[in-house]
Amino acid sequence: MRLTSEFWVAALVRRVNSSGAFAALSKKGAAEAGAIFIKFRNADGTYDLFGPAPQMAYDESKPQERQFTLLKRRVEEADADADLEKQKRWDRDLWIVEIEDYRDDRGELFPVAPE
Repeated sequence: MRLTSEFWVAALVRRVNSSGAFAALSKKGAAEAGAIFIKFRNADGTYDLFGPAPQMAYDESKPQERQFTLLKRRVEEADADADLEKQKRWDRDLWIVEIEDYRDDRGELFPVAPE
């Protein structure tokens, strides 16, 4: 059984904030199964944008875990926001979590599918 988006996002925000980084919910989506996007602020002020990984990237041994794929790397905030606005027009039920952290390894905070 897969965790609801609402539960998963709440756990992500708690996990990130307790790790010394900062996370905040910028858009609440559908509680049960809304797609989750992560806008990640890097130390240099650029942003990485992550979205749901394709189904084939999921680990069958961990069906409850969500994985993310890198959509944009080291872009200006306006560029990341423009992509999120396009996504919102297509899917009004999506979630957006903003994270600020200066570590290079995002895998400690949320699972990223291999590129």
